Amino acid sequence: MRCLVVEDEPEIRADLARALEAAGFTVDAVGDGESAWFQGDVEDYDVAVLDLGLPRLDGLSVLRRWRTAGRAFPVIVVSARGDWTEKVEGIEAGADDYLAKPFQMGELVARVRGVVRRGAGRLSPTLVAGRLRLDTVRMTATFDGAPVRISPLEFRLLDHLAHQAGRAVSAGELAEHLYGVDGSGDANAIEAIVARLRRKFGNDLIRTRRGFGYLLEGE
Repeated sequence: MRCLVVEDEPEIRADLARALEAAGFTVDAVGDGESAWFQGDVEDYDVAVLDLGLPRLDGLSVLRRWRTAGRAFPVIVVSARGDWTEKVEGIEAGADDYLAKPFQMGELVARVRGVVRRGAGRLSPTLVAGRLRLDTVRMTATFDGAPVRISPLEFRLLDHLAHQAGRAVSAGELAEHLYGVDGSGDANAIEAIVARLRRKFGNDLIRTRRGFGYLLEGE
């Protein structure tokens, strides 16, 4: 899953990115409002963490522009100011949740996962696709009821496929979700991860729809 982090303080931005990447997200991070508005307008994210006190364009304006443009991904607003009027303004502008600074990274990660599940219409942290079950909190997998050891990259690939509701996903899209927008991932890397997963789960778990991409058994 892809997350956009918008925070003008470099140290906090780096801490947020590390915590979310450790939780299985592919993170793009920017430090000003104009960059945030552009990224959210042209890229497909599963969730955004948006600070309000931003240079060049404030966070509420960024959020309003996203919503006006029809960008519906969940947004968690964070701010050093805990004033209830500001919280109301954020919710009315289209925020899905609000977190006042300072906060614990564990709470932020839990809230991010929660809004992603609600946005996908899921109340449970467990994703099921055929014989596969993914625990999105522990980042673990079971197959036919037995635990299977997988790497963070393998988990993120399966997690993304499980969220697609039967849509075949191209290798290019998977690479973008796993490696971000910097072009460091390619189709060959995705093929290698899929091959490893097929050795662990069997060839039928991830099916190839020629000309379209990959999808999970039971999706």
